[in-house]
Amino acid sequence: MKKLFFVGLLLSLYSCGNNKSSDSIEEKELPYVGENAIGKFGFVAHTGDTITQANMDGKVSVVDFFFTSCPTICPKMKSQMLRVYESYKDNPNVIILSHSIDPEYDTQEVLNDFAKRLEVTGNTWYFLTGEKDSIYAMADKYMVMAEEDPSSPGGFAHSGAFILLDQERRMRGVYDGTREQSVDSLILDIKKLIP
Repeated sequence: MKKLFFVGLLLSLYSCGNNKSSDSIEEKELPYVGENAIGKFGFVAHTGDTITQANMDGKVSVVDFFFTSCPTICPKMKSQMLRVYESYKDNPNVIILSHSIDPEYDTQEVLNDFAKRLEVTGNTWYFLTGEKDSIYAMADKYMVMAEEDPSSPGGFAHSGAFILLDQERRMRGVYDGTREQSVDSLILDIKKLIP
């Protein structure tokens, strides 16, 4: 519950600070969120490759948590993440990592089919699966909620946050992945981190 409150507070503070013209948004330096860089991890991607923290090194990263059978916010999140992907799919300095919080169902094969339906190709956007405890521990590192919850639609509860990290895997922003305006800010903020 504390984690959900913290993410909500970050989203509200961030969105309140971004009601200026695009010129002033371009000039504003991005803050650091949290104290440490994201550490080591290893997950299986929809492509069958193992993705680790080394794949993020030297790149601007966007991270989220979802599940393919989600009946609530995930379809909206994926339509918004598609906008991020379309904006940066040809830029080798950007990577998107979407972690499934239902790895028992979302196998590599299921995620590969999901990526094909979204027409995601190349090596910019990876849909990840792995051990449930490891995925939930990663959500904790990103300070977002991801958990099994039988009372939630689909059996899981999770944040709709998109997390922006710099080339050293430090968190630089949290955005509401269900809101177009917030994702517009994310798309602009990615540019600020690319040399």
